Amino acid sequence: MELTSIGIIETKGLAALVCATDAMLKAAKVEFKGYRNVGSAYCSAFVTGDVASVKAAVEAGAATARTVGELISVHVIARPHDELKTVLPK
Repeated sequence: MELTSIGIIETKGLAALVCATDAMLKAAKVEFKGYRNVGSAYCSAFVTGDVASVKAAVEAGAATARTVGELISVHVIARPHDELKTVLPK
């Protein structure tokens, strides 16, 4: 899948992140790139795909995370720089 957009969701607690990621993958055609434990129960999930799909996926994931646990932040990066893919989980 071409890297045309990156979606990031950060939650407090892994359960909220797993549910949010599940919702993102079911809501739109996006590719799960991985997750990172940041520390102090904060964790982030990354998805990629076209801009519209990533926006739809992140909105669905955010709504789910709010119902399960604590949503910390949500961000969509449209047309990321080529070098940015080096910071995504492998």
